[in-house]
Amino acid sequence: MLAGVILVTGATGAIGGNVLRLLAGGEHPVRALSRTPSSVPTLSGVEAVQGDFTDPDSLRRALDGVSAVLLVTVPNPPTVAHDVALLDAAVSAGVRRVVKLSAIGTGEWWNGQLVGSWHQETEDAVRGSGLDWTVLRPSTFASNTLGWARSIAVDGVVPDPVGGARQGVIDPRDVAGVAVAELVGDHSLGRTLTLTGPELISAADQAEVLGRLLGRTLRVEDLPLPAMRGRMEEDGWDSTAMELAVAGTGWARSGGNAVLTRTVEEVLGRPAATFEKWAVDHLSRFGG
Repeated sequence: MLAGVILVTGATGAIGGNVLRLLAGGEHPVRALSRTPSSVPTLSGVEAVQGDFTDPDSLRRALDGVSAVLLVTVPNPPTVAHDVALLDAAVSAGVRRVVKLSAIGTGEWWNGQLVGSWHQETEDAVRGSGLDWTVLRPSTFASNTLGWARSIAVDGVVPDPVGGARQGVIDPRDVAGVAVAELVGDHSLGRTLTLTGPELISAADQAEVLGRLLGRTLRVEDLPLPAMRGRMEEDGWDSTAMELAVAGTGWARSGGNAVLTRTVEEVLGRPAATFEKWAVDHLSRFGG
């Protein structure tokens, strides 16, 4: 098992936060990198440190004594230079391994656009870094449905941006579990892992589960790509990030994410969690 400090970036997000919880109180000292360390949950054995991908000195301080890094960077706006800066600092600091959070569909083509082009560039940098590496390409997160909560509460509507397509929706806690196994395990690395839940489900399937648990009938409405783009513009999305999101969603609408793997079960020794399991555990977020 790898020894040394583990650095977690994206420490307040869906994956980074769950990785912290899994590692907290364990045998590995853990360091959480954040621009605002006060926003990092207080957990046993977790040290929150200030850092910024544009500040090399802060990265050097954060990486002192680190043996493994979870690389998660914010995609709005997507900046490959941030990932490269962290990788360069990690190599200089003597880090041994990096686990990169990417996304399913990365490297595919849709409507003349490269899906996940930002992830693809970072994946290439990870593979060429000289570090031991694992790339994780999870399917769409179950937690993405939290974006429906307000619409469900107001009018019982679930917006469907992928047009009824089915996906291997995955519990972020399973992604975090695989990330931890790759960060601390003693097996060989150098692999790209596609992670999915145990079933292919649509937005309508998810709405049925949520409605049944809430005791309500929910209505699914298609959200075409132009309407999705319009909403993102209203929310102030960076234009590059928006087009990347549209390309990924278009790929999913075409059926590209209708993929199932058993990788979670192979790595964790148990089946991947169902969407219903995730929904039960988070029903209060929907008013249940």
